[in-house]
Amino acid sequence: RRMFPAMRVKISGLDPHQQYYIAMDIVPVDNKRYRYVYHSSKWMVAGNADSPVPPRVYIHPDSPASGETWMRQVISFDKLKLTNNELDDQGHIILHSMHKYQPRVHVIRKDCGDDLSPIKPIPSGEGVKAFSFPETVFTTVTAYQNQQITRLKIDRNPFAKGFRD
Repeated sequence: RRMFPAMRVKISGLDPHQQYYIAMDIVPVDNKRYRYVYHSSKWMVAGNADSPVPPRVYIHPDSPASGETWMRQVISFDKLKLTNNELDDQGHIILHSMHKYQPRVHVIRKDCGDDLSPIKPIPSGEGVKAFSFPETVFTTVTAYQNQQITRLKIDRNPFAKGFRD
């Protein structure tokens, strides 16, 4: 499934002449599993997290590109796909349902990212920067826990057109 809403970022401060990869990974926020409590409309801890899955990295399809190119556009991760299938061989990011996650955007100078791969950890070093935003933390679900959210997604998500009346 595609992540909805898609994460979009605007980047500044890059060397316009340098080449960069832009990538995203999604990491667990904690080691807990959650459940939604309907009568209080809240997420509650339901136990320990499932065993972690091998991390995957989504490399933006426009990568590599010049700093100038990245800085003049909004960078959208609308093609990123998520799955809960631990045997996935399509390169989707694997997440456990009912867990909290934090997307991270990585800006990787090309000379530091020549070994970049969807199945290897993000390289570290001076030419690599990671950015995360607290407002993007989310809890994964395989079915929406709230009818209003279900309706909102169907109304606003271009990939949910099969559910519209």
